[in-house]
Amino acid sequence: MTRHDPHDAAIADGTLPGLLPHFAACRVLVLGDVMLDRYVLGDVRRISPEAPIPVLKAEARRAVLGGAGNVAQNVAALGAQALLVGVVGMDEAAAEISRLLAAAPAIAACLVPVPGRPTTVKTRFMSGGHQLLRLDEEEAGAILPALEAQVLAEFEQALPRADVVVLSDYAKGVLTDRVLTEAIARARAARKRVIADPKRPSFAAYRGVDVLTPNESEAARASGDATDDDEGAVRAGEAALAQAEAGAVLVTRSAKGLTLVRRGTAPLHVPTRARAIADVSGAGDTLIAAFAIGLAAGAEMPAAAMLANVAAGVSVGKSGTATVGHTELAAALHRRELLALDDKIAETETARETVAAWQAQGLRVGFTNGCFDLVHPGHVRLLARARAACDRLVVGLNSDASVKRLKGPDRPVQNEMARATVMASIGAVDLVVLFEEDTPEALIRVMLPNLLFKGADYRIDQVVGADIVRAHGGEVRLIDLEVGHSTTATIRRIHQRAG
Repeated sequence: MTRHDPHDAAIADGTLPGLLPHFAACRVLVLGDVMLDRYVLGDVRRISPEAPIPVLKAEARRAVLGGAGNVAQNVAALGAQALLVGVVGMDEAAAEISRLLAAAPAIAACLVPVPGRPTTVKTRFMSGGHQLLRLDEEEAGAILPALEAQVLAEFEQALPRADVVVLSDYAKGVLTDRVLTEAIARARAARKRVIADPKRPSFAAYRGVDVLTPNESEAARASGDATDDDEGAVRAGEAALAQAEAGAVLVTRSAKGLTLVRRGTAPLHVPTRARAIADVSGAGDTLIAAFAIGLAAGAEMPAAAMLANVAAGVSVGKSGTATVGHTELAAALHRRELLALDDKIAETETARETVAAWQAQGLRVGFTNGCFDLVHPGHVRLLARARAACDRLVVGLNSDASVKRLKGPDRPVQNEMARATVMASIGAVDLVVLFEEDTPEALIRVMLPNLLFKGADYRIDQVVGADIVRAHGGEVRLIDLEVGHSTTATIRRIHQRAG
């Protein structure tokens, strides 16, 4: 059975916003194909009389950094420092890139000018949020050996200042076999982690990187496995892992989210959080920038993947090649925390499937239950101690009708959804399930947890469900209660003071 990485818990811990203050100290070295993305924006009101094509009435133009430049721009926008190495021509597009970089002090660029080779330019003609046409101006052949040496020299000079390296391959000729091999070797010798965004049909050229980030079509093409579902994405990721001899593969799956595949560890599927998709252009650059910063800030890969997923979700809500700012990411993480509360509250069947999936990953699932009306420090400490003894903790919560039968007509003080939301907001709790019966016996029989927790005011032979859990090889544990905390006593004091 694959082992569980304890750092995966970072995804559920609400720790992602805690990474944000560390971004300013992070430095990401981006090596790859630098481009200029131009946009001609306008309106279409008629069809040309010369041919059955729309006529775009141009109203505005704008230009932004593209390719590896967009990765660097996203690193800067997110609040970190970027070091950018690549090549440009000696033309007006290169001058425009220089002007854009001058306006981005958080990007330190080392771009090698090449006479006779045009700067890669992509021009998109847009009507509203729709692309009508894209014009590509480029020379995509491999750069010459003398230029490879210059690029590697710039890379080596920048490397000591970097925390992590991103290889942004757009198949425009900069990341040749020699450049890839030597850049990866030098980064590894300097003990810098390397992330590669691949474009080649085979991933062998990226051999030795720490993380490979293909999209699902790239992963499918290189591995020969379809990535239509989670299992296919895992198979493709494992094939890519072997091909590149990488430490991990992060398969980006558009609306299906991300799949992180690592050696000897259960795969991790991260669902997408995009609210609305306007344009996917450049979303991969945003994702890899946020992922790199997350690693540089000290996050483990699962947390960095979640961070990247949230940032990409913001990016696809924007039109054209876009960046995501530090404040935007902070706001998105806050929204995600609120949504995560709802995700923790599950119906019995969904909870059963979730628990079974956790256990299939080798996780020890704990269960406890109660009314949890007016949560007090005793409750919080009991839950924390229970969670410390397992990998995931499920809380069975008595419904309102059940509480009334047990506690009387004046209870509960808070309705079941209010109590469930409070429970879900506690970091020690991974899942909340309401039950209608007076006891959780039926729920325990469905969940079959590995550990059953109850307060030490019970004896084990009094714990409902103890026989069920033990019969399936589980354990029952009693947890000492905090003295002086009681919901009933608190309500009594409130009534006394009110009287």
